[in-house]
Amino acid sequence: MLVLITYDVNTEDAAGRRRLRQIAKQCQNYGQRVQNSVFECLLDSAQSRSLQAKLCSIMDEEKDSLRFYYLGNKYQTKVEHFGIKASYEPEGVLMF
Repeated sequence: MLVLITYDVNTEDAAGRRRLRQIAKQCQNYGQRVQNSVFECLLDSAQSRSLQAKLCSIMDEEKDSLRFYYLGNKYQTKVEHFGIKASYEPEGVLMF
């Protein structure tokens, strides 16, 4: 299923900046960054629970915000893209 992950991390101090980098790195391990604090990830339910647990252990619940939007397996009909950044195919080949 396609999961959209968004986060807002308070970066007023060094600890917040460290949390921001850690959360972004974890999200990069599972998906594609589509905006500064937004990732699209193709996950099964076990991966989703695992990633959610990792991110929640990093974040500070008093200062940060984390959202998971579950778009399901038929996400192609639920996502529209407009503007400059080229879209990508989540199930396509990803070359490094």
